[in-house]
Amino acid sequence: MRYELRCEMEAPAGLEEVFKFFEDPRNLARITPPSLNFKVKTAGKIEMRKGAEIQYTIRWLGLPMRWKTLISDYAPPRFFVDEQLSGPYKLWRHRHDFKVENGRTVISDRVEYELPMGILGRMAHAFMVGRQLRGIFAYRQRAIAGILAVPGVRFTDPVIGTLGNR
Repeated sequence: MRYELRCEMEAPAGLEEVFKFFEDPRNLARITPPSLNFKVKTAGKIEMRKGAEIQYTIRWLGLPMRWKTLISDYAPPRFFVDEQLSGPYKLWRHRHDFKVENGRTVISDRVEYELPMGILGRMAHAFMVGRQLRGIFAYRQRAIAGILAVPGVRFTDPVIGTLGNR
């Protein structure tokens, strides 16, 4: 079963400033819940561009996991897409969009994902993974608001829907 998570937030901050924050993969650790112990493992400066590969580790339920992503599309300062090459998901495609509306930068996330293990993966999603992902993205939005230090941030609760089998 394929799922989709969507969330959006607005901030009275400049488009270039917001995009610059997001295109630095090391900032992911700043907006990820500490319980996941998220670490960027790619050494040195990471040049964000189409084709860039980035390695991470996380802890999920206390278990260490490796995660490697590919920046599959990159059009600054409008959007970029990261896709899992290896990691805990059968499919993970995360599109980050940025646009200006009414003088505010709108930050949108759309994650298309699928868990491995068929019916066991669907059960894990129903009982735990879906709720955890919503919590992670809600945390991200609050953390981004604090880091950008901007008043008047508006965000939507992350929503997960199904895309069926593809």
